[in-house]
Amino acid sequence: MKKQIPNTLTLLNLISGFIAIIMIMNGNLKLSVWFISASLLFDFGDGLAARLLKAYSEIGLQLDSLADMVSFGVAPGLLMYRLIVSAEGLDQYEGLLGYLPVLIPAFSGLRLAKFNIDKAQSDHFSGLPTPATAFFIISLVFAAEYGQSQLIEGLLDSRLVLSFLTVLFASLMITNIPMFSFKFRHFRFKGNELRIVFIGSSVLLIAGAGFAALPLIIILYIIVSVTWAIIS
Repeated sequence: MKKQIPNTLTLLNLISGFIAIIMIMNGNLKLSVWFISASLLFDFGDGLAARLLKAYSEIGLQLDSLADMVSFGVAPGLLMYRLIVSAEGLDQYEGLLGYLPVLIPAFSGLRLAKFNIDKAQSDHFSGLPTPATAFFIISLVFAAEYGQSQLIEGLLDSRLVLSFLTVLFASLMITNIPMFSFKFRHFRFKGNELRIVFIGSSVLLIAGAGFAALPLIIILYIIVSVTWAIIS
């Protein structure tokens, strides 16, 4: 029975991602980002439960990637599509730029497939993880809707900026840039120093700037990961 706990959480990840897609198709972007957020929590929870319960299984590995493809590939890609077509500028290229978000599910699928066959990616990732890309995209909506950030609102109004961010984050997923993992194998500080310090810093950012700080967290994650890889 304990092996089904992680799988149940993974299925909840997939279900939340699918509901988010429905919300996006209905134009309810504000609610969709909450369902993608729920998927992120379920994704973190299934891995943590599997490690604590030692409930690893091949079906769990495959199911996790399939769920991630829906929640962190298709849903964010569709969300970015809606943001781009709703933005302003480059009106003559609106139709063409609207197809750019297809890179997000496409490169997410490639990223997940590479992860499944690369046994070296246990304590770190090669390339930006798909949940991180999804988090960045939904963080733009959170910051604009709840953070009252004029900067973010300006970014969301620019079709050029959104197109650039789409290509950038899609490309980061398939690079070999090392990114540290959030996998906690135990709850002691030693061995989790980077994770704990980063999470603490993120909490402080949110406490100081609220939802407006969310996009900065992923930018900080990328910078810290690259810096850590250089000095390690």
